Amino acid sequence: MAKYLARALRQEFAASQAAADPRGRAGHQSAAASNLSGLSLWEAQQILSVSKLSPKEIQKNYKHLFKVNNKSVGGSFYLQSKVVRVKERLDE
Repeated sequence: MAKYLARALRQEFAASQAAADPRGRAGHQSAAASNLSGLSLWEAQQILSVSKLSPKEIQKNYKHLFKVNNKSVGGSFYLQSKVVRVKERLDE
């Protein structure tokens, strides 16, 4: 009986894991990257105002936001560091 209970628990656990993640295996990589930086790819794109993952557009918007948030011109070091994290997330 213990053998059947253990098998049933394993099956239930596997089913609940599959139901909890409808994105499949590729979603695990995206979620892991998001957990490392704290940002989803969508959030990072919204912050830098980029619709595509065009390196040229990302770099242009990154430079602008980094420059305007420079502390020496009255910007915020906190926001500047967030812009750096966003760029890192998009570069992943």
